[in-house]
Amino acid sequence: MKPYEHPPALYPYRDWSIDEDIYKEEHNQRSESVFALGNGYIGMRGNFEEGYHGHAGTSVAGNYLNGFFDSEPIVYPEGAYGYPGRNQAMLNVTDARIIELSVEGHAFHLNSGTVHRYERRLDMKSGILHREVEWESPAGHRVLLQIRRMVALQHKHLAAIEYRVTALNFGGTLKLESAMDGKIVRPEASGDPRLGAGSTEPSLLLEDTGDEGAGGFLWMKQRTRHTGFALVTAMGHALQAETGREMGRQLAGQRVSVCYAAAVRSGESVTLSKYITYHTSKDYDEEELFSRSASVLDMAGRCGFAGLAAEQQAYLDTFWSHTDVEITGDPALQQGIRFNAFQLLQSAGRDGVTNIGAKGLTGEGYEGHYFWDTEMYMLPFFTYTQPAVSRALLEFRYATLGKARERAAVMSQKGALYPWRTIDGAENSAYFPAGTAQAHINADIAYGIKQYVQATGDEEFLAAKGAEILFETSRFWADLGHYNPARGGAFCIDAVTGPDEYTAIVNNNAYTNLMVRDQLLYAYETADWLRREYPGDYTRLQHGMGLSAEEADGWLEAAEKMFIPFDKALGIYAQDDTFLSKQKWDFEQTPADKYPLLLNYHPLVIYRHQVLKQADLVMALFLLGDQFTLADKIRNYQYYEPLTTHDSSLSPCIHSIVSAEIGDLAGAYAYFDRTVRMDLDDINRNAKDGLHMAAMAGSWMSIVNGFGGMRQYNGQLCFSPALPEQWESYRFKITYSGQLLDIYVSREAAVYTLLEGEGLEIRHKEESLRLSPQEPVRVPLAKRLEAVIFDLDGVITDTAEYHYLAWQALADELGVPFSREKNERLKGVSRMESLDIVLEDSGLGLPEAAKLRLAEQKNDHYREMIGRITPADLLPGIPELLDSLRKGGILVGLASASLNAPVILERLGAAHWFQAAADPASLRKGKPDPEIFLQAAELLGVTPGNCIGVEDAAAGIAAIKAAGMKAVGIGSPAQLGDADLLLPRTVELSVEKLLELLRQ
Repeated sequence: MKPYEHPPALYPYRDWSIDEDIYKEEHNQRSESVFALGNGYIGMRGNFEEGYHGHAGTSVAGNYLNGFFDSEPIVYPEGAYGYPGRNQAMLNVTDARIIELSVEGHAFHLNSGTVHRYERRLDMKSGILHREVEWESPAGHRVLLQIRRMVALQHKHLAAIEYRVTALNFGGTLKLESAMDGKIVRPEASGDPRLGAGSTEPSLLLEDTGDEGAGGFLWMKQRTRHTGFALVTAMGHALQAETGREMGRQLAGQRVSVCYAAAVRSGESVTLSKYITYHTSKDYDEEELFSRSASVLDMAGRCGFAGLAAEQQAYLDTFWSHTDVEITGDPALQQGIRFNAFQLLQSAGRDGVTNIGAKGLTGEGYEGHYFWDTEMYMLPFFTYTQPAVSRALLEFRYATLGKARERAAVMSQKGALYPWRTIDGAENSAYFPAGTAQAHINADIAYGIKQYVQATGDEEFLAAKGAEILFETSRFWADLGHYNPARGGAFCIDAVTGPDEYTAIVNNNAYTNLMVRDQLLYAYETADWLRREYPGDYTRLQHGMGLSAEEADGWLEAAEKMFIPFDKALGIYAQDDTFLSKQKWDFEQTPADKYPLLLNYHPLVIYRHQVLKQADLVMALFLLGDQFTLADKIRNYQYYEPLTTHDSSLSPCIHSIVSAEIGDLAGAYAYFDRTVRMDLDDINRNAKDGLHMAAMAGSWMSIVNGFGGMRQYNGQLCFSPALPEQWESYRFKITYSGQLLDIYVSREAAVYTLLEGEGLEIRHKEESLRLSPQEPVRVPLAKRLEAVIFDLDGVITDTAEYHYLAWQALADELGVPFSREKNERLKGVSRMESLDIVLEDSGLGLPEAAKLRLAEQKNDHYREMIGRITPADLLPGIPELLDSLRKGGILVGLASASLNAPVILERLGAAHWFQAAADPASLRKGKPDPEIFLQAAELLGVTPGNCIGVEDAAAGIAAIKAAGMKAVGIGSPAQLGDADLLLPRTVELSVEKLLELLRQ
């Protein structure tokens, strides 16, 4: 991980709230995002009811409706066929929160008079934003304001404010003017592509305002300039005051208001309850908007603020009972993870026709567009905590499938291509290299469907809607790719961009090809399942989209022949066909103020280098984890992680998850820390533009999928929990197949409890567990010695001399100098790598075929020599040790680079002691790569952390430690100083010493 310093906390740590006890103008715009409220449809930034009176550029008054947008032409200096023609932008709509207080003729606001006390608190248990201000007017009159605001989670179109004012040191007149203002200032154009295009003209045009008479509601009707959607904003009121009365109403252009006045004595209070509704013609027939507004306001008035608050409390009690994550020992991260879950709930569309914007409903960054963020980040959170929300998010993709078909046709392809960024389903990305080229969004959506259906068992959704999405997007892939003779007839996908937007328009992006392969296999299986289990739906799709068995067979063939770029020399998957041939980015010479790179370097400069904006291949390691060995994950992560800038907020959480899986808990914690408080501590310095929804969901994934090790493989939940040293324990809940599972992890054990449901089978690491209702299953986490994995030469027996003599014989035949000093470098190294060392500086430029013949020639010499081996050649103490391990129930494995190891074990009479032996011929990389030890552990069915490796070479010790095992070295400190336990001779090895080593 690159050097990173966490900034100081901006808000005090509280378990269930975000608190602010001082008003500072320079922090105001950021706090407006942090204190935002929403219900998935209405979003309100944390602006003050009285308005803002600070300096320009330090506030954005924001009220948003999910999916409500206007559209303007995209101006291209040089256009081309297929470029999106119009840009959609979520609108900042009428501000109906306005309540202006006058104290004896002096207007209250925070930049006038004297603020004696200021407190603001976002209560995540109740979903209510509280503000208390003790203010003194310039004339010396003191008042206490107690303000509560909510956006009703159970009522899509409703928000409410309770505004209470108490006179503290005077008697006199308080005036309250409640208003809505339809005049919205749109953001100006910015050079930052993350902020949107901006606009100079208003998008909402006033049509009419109205007043339903004394005690009735007031309303404003507007229409979007280009899309023609109607919006009706309405507000109703209830005043509680001894002498309070309504003074009058005013309809003045785009401002509608009602004024109240009350004569108060010192200590008396006035309370104004305000109810706000938004209804649009996107949701209902235009003629219904007024009656629906009246109905909601009538309901709210009857409930009162207290009644609405009680409803919301009950709703959130249920939400937290299924969603809460508890962290003991880290109050900062405890607050962060709850804040993130709460904001995700507030931002998620739940009506099947809206989704989640990149900034939720908290700001205008990315113009309210929906991205792949939903399926890859937000959807997992909801799938395993609130599955009904996940279904609604996926139904949005079904609702926009028609436009995805249209986009594919524009791109001269069959099937459907989902947009990279959108609001209503049309492509809105004007920069195609990092937009339309990211066709992997099709596979991301398919992956989301697969995970949702497997986790919920919602076959009805798959049959009625999900299958059609799968089939149309698979049809697109089959048409986009081609069987490439230059790749041996493999199926290739050209001219795409993967998740890493710093590498664009490439052939065979590994992430894309891997995800497409997974999708095509799933689509093939789904077609077969649908034909058998839901023949009516299968017939519907046959007729509706021309689905055939032959087409599904084509998906299977493409999947089986998918080309996945792999570099044999490095033993890693290449990000694409050319990535590894590029020059690496010079990070040491890149100043901190040059990040993010996208704002400081031309795209071509970035594209020419090995540098990543975010996780790409590393993300595939997580999503498709069962398709990689642990050694693959370690090797690929160690290559790509140093090249990643994390200029995208989506990146740290994925690195946290993979770091945890490969055993780097310190790295996992550091990346998690960077993710979970990204907005609370304004780590990216742009929280003012809106919160980072994907990173928020990613923080949940970092705990559940990272530290909890949760995966869903073959329809079964699997866990591999680990506890960061900074925590005492953590707990989270998972909803799976309609059952609620509680997972508690402490230093001592993992405890699985089925809170709701009839029974569930899960896996804990290598162990299968059957859970019954309300019966906790405790699994100890303390490391225990389950297996010892030995090298062969120098540990079990000493064939080193035979190897030396065989290499010497070959060197003599070639006339190449060879010495015992050079022979030391061959220990623990594969045969072909050893040959390269023998031949170095020889001047012999041999082709690969010739090298293979020489390696076999050396092996012939060696095999002839090892024919002399007998059981007497076992090293001292080894027979006794192996026998003790067997009697103690401790498994034994072999991790030898020698292809002759099985023969040698047989001649030694030792084969019966070994339960598994790694196959060196199958390895991608030899020692010091950990693969050989990890393979042996896997064959034994043992977690690497519960194994000890025994070696006599430095490369072997490095391999053991990289595998996450304790390492025992047999030999001298000069060569094996990195070993956890160093012994001069094998005779000193004992089970007792091995057990003590693991306890340490």
